[in-house]
Amino acid sequence: MFQLEKYHTNVRTEIIAGITTFLSMVYIFFLNPQILGQTGMPKQGIFLASIIVSTIGTLFMGLFANLPFALAPGIGMQAYFTYTIVFGFHFKWQQALAVVFLVGVFDLVITLSHGRRAIVKAIPEELKAAIAGGIGLFVAYIGLKNAGFINFIIDKANIITGWGTPSMVGNGGVTPEMANFNQPAVILSLLGVLILIVLLLRKVPGAFLISMIVTTIIGIPMGVTSTHIEWTQSLSQTFSQFSKLIFSGFGGQGMPTLFNNWHDFLLTLATVFAMGLTGLFDAIGTLLGIGEQTQIFTAADQKEFAENKSGFKTRMDRALLADTVTTTAAGVLGTSNTTTFIESASGIAAGGRTGLSNIVTAIGFLLTIFLAPFVSVIPTSATAPILIVVGISMMGELKKVQWDDFEVAVPSFFTSIFMALSYSISYGIAAGFIFYILVKITVGKFKQINPVILIISLMFLVNFILIAFRFAS
Repeated sequence: MFQLEKYHTNVRTEIIAGITTFLSMVYIFFLNPQILGQTGMPKQGIFLASIIVSTIGTLFMGLFANLPFALAPGIGMQAYFTYTIVFGFHFKWQQALAVVFLVGVFDLVITLSHGRRAIVKAIPEELKAAIAGGIGLFVAYIGLKNAGFINFIIDKANIITGWGTPSMVGNGGVTPEMANFNQPAVILSLLGVLILIVLLLRKVPGAFLISMIVTTIIGIPMGVTSTHIEWTQSLSQTFSQFSKLIFSGFGGQGMPTLFNNWHDFLLTLATVFAMGLTGLFDAIGTLLGIGEQTQIFTAADQKEFAENKSGFKTRMDRALLADTVTTTAAGVLGTSNTTTFIESASGIAAGGRTGLSNIVTAIGFLLTIFLAPFVSVIPTSATAPILIVVGISMMGELKKVQWDDFEVAVPSFFTSIFMALSYSISYGIAAGFIFYILVKITVGKFKQINPVILIISLMFLVNFILIAFRFAS
């Protein structure tokens, strides 16, 4: 079934690879509730939903595509779900789950129709790199704020609306500053960052998980980590909370409310496209990047993908289908968008070459359910360092941008910087596309603009105009 001989591997190697991948990415199940839980979603329910979705996706990837790539909720999409869709766009978390489902459907349609190739070809390479690097900036910035490293100086004169309320809107006069490292939680976050960096530099397996556990333990005498655990009650509560999440995106507070007016409709459309596009680039980038280095994909696989032939005969095409189906399931079960995890590279480096290693990884995911009581114990100070370091690693994509070419640098800069500072991946993509068009028109290269870029940019512009009129009234 797994054709071990064909891919020059054996059962023992695949088991070791599966365990390695599991240890490298199990931290995500504890990080996900910390990020999504800020929206009001029940944390232990998120924990279980994340495990179930990851298990489904990882098994599907292993059995259908016969590949050692595991899937789980992506860190960039966690942040986008919470800080952009819910906090920024003021969507309810039920609406956000409906958006996740629509993103999965969108990706599924373009994957089944092979429209992904047209979209990928339409986006200039420098903007793809800027999008990936911008997400890194976004994630790292969130990590720095969650760690407590950044404070903001707020003066009443700089508040536009909502003074004295929980939700104040300030102008550019609200100034960030470095925090004073005299609070236990901030000091613990700093220790967490140092521990994680040292572990990664020393190439210690499972560095993310180890740093999270060690930082949590250090936080006990510091008074940051809660040690209150009720095993029986916690496990039953986990399943009870999960029952409140599943299908909640389709209830009265979810899907039906996304289309109440033109503003919500266009905002939903733009968000679905931005998240779908990002997920598409992420999946293809991970599969091709790791696949080419390890020669998991044959020359025939890559040729058929490039030529966009019909059917799903190659492992690469099947992998993309598994990735999109899993995100659709995430919206149904109650968590943020899933992605093909880059941490799968650790298992591949250990010798994993087939879907058998994914079966082992999925079993590990299921066993993690019994650790549900620890979800409420792990402090933000133990998870914020992971966001910072993941952001650092993603920013490497920016080196692919030709910064000495001003024609390329302008749209790339606005793409990446707006993602972080506007707390929105979609706004970053919008800024990049719009400036890309303006630059091409200015230098007389309008014909180089792909029609897909023009259509998407027009959608973004209409959305911005509607937002402006909405707040003006």
